[in-house]
Amino acid sequence: MENSQIIKEVNIENGKVLVDNAVFFTGETNEPGPFLKSLYKRLNLKYNKYFKMDPLSKLGFLATEVLLLNEGIANETDEVAIVLANASSSLNTDVKYQESIKEIPSPSVFVYTLPNIVIGEISIKNKFYGEHMFFVQPSYNKKELLDYTACLFNTTPCKHAIVGWVDVDTRGDYSARLMLCQNNK
Repeated sequence: MENSQIIKEVNIENGKVLVDNAVFFTGETNEPGPFLKSLYKRLNLKYNKYFKMDPLSKLGFLATEVLLLNEGIANETDEVAIVLANASSSLNTDVKYQESIKEIPSPSVFVYTLPNIVIGEISIKNKFYGEHMFFVQPSYNKKELLDYTACLFNTTPCKHAIVGWVDVDTRGDYSARLMLCQNNK
């Protein structure tokens, strides 16, 4: 981690958004759907594609929008990497897709049956073309993710990285722990 530093952190869970451990937003409910919708409104976003996303993509997308607020990171760049992980993969959406194939399979749900689609949604909105990786692991391991990011900074033109944990399980429990890291080399 010697060549990089964490410049901002965002945590989202249980109806709260923390930025660098300070409360940024508290929803009226902890329920993921209504909470994420209220956060979307609070951010005053105008991105219609958001409403087609699965819960994992919505969570990662909104956590990234909070993370990038006032950071001045340019769009259309290959200098931003994205390194994410979770324990549930895309199981929340996989269950919904499995239900849909009993009648007519839903292509709009099928699209989200890979966990790395959240990276795609973030990249499309922000026009980030840098390196990306999605790990499925048993628990959040901040050190491992930061070590991987340090390797990216040593071997790619990346100047920034969005790094962390984005998880929505089959019970609807959700958690996002994102960091904005900067390459200091």
